[in-house]
Amino acid sequence: MSRFDAVGFGALNVDKLFKVDRIAVAEEESSVIDYSETCGGSAANTIVGLARLGCKVGFIGKVACDSEGNKLLQEFRDEGVDTKGTAIAKGGRSGKVMGFVDRNGQRALYIDPGANDMVDPKDVSLTYIANTKLLHLTSFVGEQSFQTQKWLLEKLPKNVDVSFDPGALYARRGMKELRPIIEKTSIMLPNAGELALITGKNDYKEGADLLLDNGVKIIAVKLGSKGCYVTDGKRSHLVAPFKIKVIDTTGAGDAFDAGFLYGLLTGMTLDEAAKAGNFVASRCVMAMGARTGLPALESLKTNTGRNIRRTRDFSRSFFTH
Repeated sequence: MSRFDAVGFGALNVDKLFKVDRIAVAEEESSVIDYSETCGGSAANTIVGLARLGCKVGFIGKVACDSEGNKLLQEFRDEGVDTKGTAIAKGGRSGKVMGFVDRNGQRALYIDPGANDMVDPKDVSLTYIANTKLLHLTSFVGEQSFQTQKWLLEKLPKNVDVSFDPGALYARRGMKELRPIIEKTSIMLPNAGELALITGKNDYKEGADLLLDNGVKIIAVKLGSKGCYVTDGKRSHLVAPFKIKVIDTTGAGDAFDAGFLYGLLTGMTLDEAAKAGNFVASRCVMAMGARTGLPALESLKTNTGRNIRRTRDFSRSFFTH
């Protein structure tokens, strides 16, 4: 039996979020309405989401020996995320994101990657990775950590499946640069804009088909206020979102990933997993910050109408529904 249901590998950041009247452009001014400081990072947010749903999870990443690094690791521990796979740099600074969120929940982000850009193969334990069912990858700003992710995928045991949320940073690299990751990916989780950047297809269904042709088994395309489109090449579903009042879209895609991956890991059908993803994302955007609104398992069960029975060992048949 695997030790972990999922292990994340991505950036770790302290998000400094400013609620503003509007997002200013060059030479403009705007006023700050509220401020919050929370832990973030795309893969990290998804892993915390999975932990709140009862999964056994760990994380690969890097922080510095500073107050932000201590905060990031302690919140992981508080959420039940194993931190033994997370490296601590002797120097430098931990990652930070300055975020500005307007009254409509739209945002602008400025990233200071810090230690995130220094992940090296020596920071990654292959034994740690061998003890998970699923490895969830997200983007880094710097080249070194990107190359380390590709190195790891070459070393990955065959019993470990890969999910990949490219984010805008990696999507801009395009298909050619991302191919070594995509060819090892079982579940890919882009939004429509990222999918277009990667595939060159403006139609998200055509883009999803292209990824399937490149070996990906399941695609979930996040469509924002339109919900999501999911396909495994045999079945396809356009799944409507939950209707809620949006407060802050920070982390919405990461939250969707948590619900969707949880659904697949627990044996839900493709459309049920999509509904679970939409629900977790809906709860995320109803609160400031990427993790504040992430729900517990009981809330997911109540609001999706799914009688989920948590087992100690997840089903590994989620590609054969």
